Amino acid sequence: MKKLSLHPLTWWIWAIGLAIAVIRFDSTVFTIGCVGAVAVVVFANRDHAPWGKSFNWTLKVSAWILLVRTLIGVLIGVPIPGTTLFTLPILPLPSWMPGIRIGGTVTAERLTSALSEGILICAIIVIFGAAASLTSPHRLLRVLPVYIYEFGISIVIATSVLPQLVTSVSRIRQAQKLRGQSLRGFASWRRVAIPLLEESLARSLDLAAAMDSRGYGVSKKRSRYRPIKWRAADSAVVFSALIVMGLS
Repeated sequence: MKKLSLHPLTWWIWAIGLAIAVIRFDSTVFTIGCVGAVAVVVFANRDHAPWGKSFNWTLKVSAWILLVRTLIGVLIGVPIPGTTLFTLPILPLPSWMPGIRIGGTVTAERLTSALSEGILICAIIVIFGAAASLTSPHRLLRVLPVYIYEFGISIVIATSVLPQLVTSVSRIRQAQKLRGQSLRGFASWRRVAIPLLEESLARSLDLAAAMDSRGYGVSKKRSRYRPIKWRAADSAVVFSALIVMGLS
């Protein structure tokens, strides 16, 4: 399958439209369908680059968030009447926390509510994680208007943190494997912290030196070297998200 080469802003507009549609539709089936469609698009169009590999970590983080949200919804929350599934021991709470209970009767409605809310949260994370994995942060920075350039730099740095961390962790773990160190258990992840901090600091210093050498911040005028054009394929992708948002 041929990959789509689109404008850097296209996937972000597409993700915003899908996120709005998921929130407005408020249907678990529709949300899962959107996540599946987004995953297919990402696996078909992502690049073999650090930001492309970040989507797998987004799925893992979302799965953990769904698990934690479901457990919290079952163990802690407001009692919801309905079909009883099982009963947990009740932990007494102070009188100034009325209506909240830890433990007690767990109903099917309570479990369903916790799952649906967790799926919605994870779907939004996955959708924006897909946009980050489909778009190069450097190309995104090139097309931002000069009036929001400083704000855009903050957004680009924020969206590129996860891909850079994924790449660094993978490189450090590979080095540990080549040295014959064990990659199992919590202790192996503890050994990643110091090299990861050192590499992140070195990368930040290199970025600051590169920006300073190019005169960043001295002039408000931007170069128009090799501008990225908006094409018909970009409009088609954006319109597809607008259609889904309108149907919701």
